[in-house]
Amino acid sequence: MAQGQIRKALSGYYYVEQNGELIQCRGRGVFRNRGESPLVGDFVDFTKEGDSDGVIVKIHPRKNELVRPPIANIDQALLVFSVKEPDFNTILLDRFLVVLESFQVTPIIVLTKTDLLTETDQETIQTYIQQYKSIGYEIIETYKNDPTLLERLQPVLEGKTSVLAGQSGVGKSTLLNTLLPNLNLQTGVISQSLGRGKHTTRHVELIEVNNGLLADTPGFSSFDFDTIEKEELTLCFPEFAELREGCKFRGCLHIKEPKCAIKDALETGDIQPHRYEHYQQFLQEIIDRKPRY
Repeated sequence: MAQGQIRKALSGYYYVEQNGELIQCRGRGVFRNRGESPLVGDFVDFTKEGDSDGVIVKIHPRKNELVRPPIANIDQALLVFSVKEPDFNTILLDRFLVVLESFQVTPIIVLTKTDLLTETDQETIQTYIQQYKSIGYEIIETYKNDPTLLERLQPVLEGKTSVLAGQSGVGKSTLLNTLLPNLNLQTGVISQSLGRGKHTTRHVELIEVNNGLLADTPGFSSFDFDTIEKEELTLCFPEFAELREGCKFRGCLHIKEPKCAIKDALETGDIQPHRYEHYQQFLQEIIDRKPRY
């Protein structure tokens, strides 16, 4: 019996890395019977059949798993957001942050196209940057042909398993090409009429970069709150989670309840109005969700 990590899944085969070599494996039928499926990123036990083939017999417990892209055991996600073309979108950013918090994946916000900002826009963006930094999020700013980007990203990727996320046309493919120059991903071209990029999807593969692993996929462009319960939403806003013990009622949802620490913090400016608005919106979305059977 050998142990390794699935680095690539393609056409029903799983490519398991063990001591620097890839073993082409099939999954046992027992996984299908249980409704389980091995994922890229999984640590597995497998039996070898010949030199370069094998069968996966056990999947080790996962620390987390994402649906799109289907990948497990992620440490962090680089959230790629443009500040222009398309414009910086705080509600979409907060959606990503909330879902990543729920999966215990560390978000790192990468802001692209900062060279396109006017002076007025620059002030607005800087205000947002300070707000998100004060919550505790790491932010990396970059622009077209930024010569320092690789140097600044390498320590961030070191020793971690990372994925990229963000809406289309924000520069994910360009960023991947910077990190993995041999990849030469087709860069999505912005469609002027739609203001969105064209999709360029591929299979998922984890590639070694700077002593870490990076998912070779343009990532995912949206998230829903299928796995988050309304009582858990507070925990996915770190600045709310810190204060919730101060609420009078256990299970306070910070909407109509009296003596709510979150609403008090909103009054004093310790919580940003746009974050509270998004919290209300997301909460309603979770409440309106159709029950699953």
